[in-house]
Amino acid sequence: MLINTKVMLLEARKENYAIPATNFIDLDSARTFVKVAEKLNKPLILPFAQAHKDLISLEEAALIGKYLAEKVSVPVALHLDHGEDFNFIKRAIDLGFTSVMIDASKESLEDNIKITKEVVDYAHQKNVTVEAELGHVGSGNNYENHEMTDSIYTEVSDVQTFLSNTNVDSLAISIGTAHGAYKGTPILNFERLAEIRKVTETPLVLHGGSSSGNANLNRCAVNGIAKINIFTDFLNAAYKKNLTGKPKDYLEIKRLANEGMAETLESCYKIFATKSVK
Repeated sequence: MLINTKVMLLEARKENYAIPATNFIDLDSARTFVKVAEKLNKPLILPFAQAHKDLISLEEAALIGKYLAEKVSVPVALHLDHGEDFNFIKRAIDLGFTSVMIDASKESLEDNIKITKEVVDYAHQKNVTVEAELGHVGSGNNYENHEMTDSIYTEVSDVQTFLSNTNVDSLAISIGTAHGAYKGTPILNFERLAEIRKVTETPLVLHGGSSSGNANLNRCAVNGIAKINIFTDFLNAAYKKNLTGKPKDYLEIKRLANEGMAETLESCYKIFATKSVK
């Protein structure tokens, strides 16, 4: 069932759990994620990142996401992750994405508001939900191991100003995670999370969930984070499954990769305390 994120994220916030946002880069990964969601009777956010447009096109991603979502009974939101410019985001909306993220987090607060509001004004006309980022969840690229990032914590004092001037449906915040993999487990600022949750009813989002530690992610999920993005953990699981499985041909490589990703998503649902669809 293809829907936007409005109801699912409000429900997650109310009931103190998080929904996995599982970035897909091809038909296999998307189909694996949707199959697991259907098997477990859980909601799913299925994102495609603008940064991956050279792996498959936006048009292909839209066709894949809509087709798979409409074949299952559980709610699935087809989400554009880290949209970088209005024209690309508009294309995604016009192609049938039900949720989009505008990431202007590296801009000043004033410019972030201006850019985000332009997206919200267009998206809401089409019944498409919008996520934005305040503060900045950084890293060099999606594959690096890093000790330092350019992440900037979300300022509590900016939250209400940003939300009242943009009317976004969900807000990605920065409390100590980073995109990609870690050399150790990050230390998250749960005090900042609590402070932000107190000043808004808007569902909160955590990017950089991969390798952030199961205890950290569970604590985030039950204390105000309604959506957690995962990507690198799926790549690592697919790779490790092939290392141990020692495939003999390409078809077995694909099968093992899908198994690794499916097992990882099942684990995420448990860690995030995601409730089944009623």
